[in-house]
Amino acid sequence: MNGRILLTSTETATAVEAAQEIKDDVVSNTKQVIYDYLGKKGLLISDFLFNLLIAAIILFVGFKIIKYILKILNKLFVKSKMDVTLKTFLNSAANIAMKILVIFLAVTQLGVASSTIVALLGSATLAIGLSLQGSLANIAGGVVLLFIKPFRVGDYILEEGTGKEGTVKAIGIIYTELVTADKKAVMIPNGNLANSSITNMTHEHKRRMELNVGISYGQDIAKVRKALLMVAKREKYCLHDDLVNVVVLEFQDSSIIVQLRYWVEPQYYWEARFRSLEDIIVTFEEEGISIPYNQLDVHLELQDNPEKLSGGRLLGHHDPDQGPERRKVRI
Repeated sequence: MNGRILLTSTETATAVEAAQEIKDDVVSNTKQVIYDYLGKKGLLISDFLFNLLIAAIILFVGFKIIKYILKILNKLFVKSKMDVTLKTFLNSAANIAMKILVIFLAVTQLGVASSTIVALLGSATLAIGLSLQGSLANIAGGVVLLFIKPFRVGDYILEEGTGKEGTVKAIGIIYTELVTADKKAVMIPNGNLANSSITNMTHEHKRRMELNVGISYGQDIAKVRKALLMVAKREKYCLHDDLVNVVVLEFQDSSIIVQLRYWVEPQYYWEARFRSLEDIIVTFEEEGISIPYNQLDVHLELQDNPEKLSGGRLLGHHDPDQGPERRKVRI
């Protein structure tokens, strides 16, 4: 059995050598015929045309193979449930890289030295890199965002550097597009997003509502707490299974700040917030709870003769021998 296998291998090698000899003879004879009829220039032209034909075949077959490979990659990406933006980016990158390789092989077939092509590509890459530094930084930022995934399409984010916020509509290679609450499109360079703090408002399945309200110092805290809890109870998007509470947040000069806290789903946050603020005003009016506002007390100190205020109103008589008088006038 081993002898038979050895014989078969030997026969195969002999057949390959014979085929190679036949090919060399055909090419040699063809070149000789061309040389006899067209001379040396004709032979050079025929060599160029032959190489051009081979280069065209390389391009045609290479691009067909690239399409087949991309289909396989698409199937793999679908099975892996990869993010749509990342899948698009990887497909584009693989497509460009493989096409550059096929074109490189085709050009070298035409007789251009590979070292010359590499040198030209290096020079072109350097020139493009220097002229497009900002864009390349944004492309690098886009790649970082696609792989790290601090947010996805549909998330509501806040970019701390510029204060821009909105719902992510698309993550491109250079820019990320946000849509604001009033339907404005905001384009943020990916380089900025990759190098700044990002707050993802919708990363979790719920978000806490925090509503601050000022009350006067003489107000009954228990009454205020009951009124605010009623507001939360009436809110249809409030997640009542989670904690709902009212806390005293801080003491200010003219008011006590209390905070109503409850949880909502992220997509209902703004609607619930606006409705609750309006409900707080109505509820406080019904319960007789006042919201204080700043007041200004002005103190006038008169030393000599009393003067008239605007409108001709006298401050009153004062004897200068009794020293300076301090009067209080509220405006």
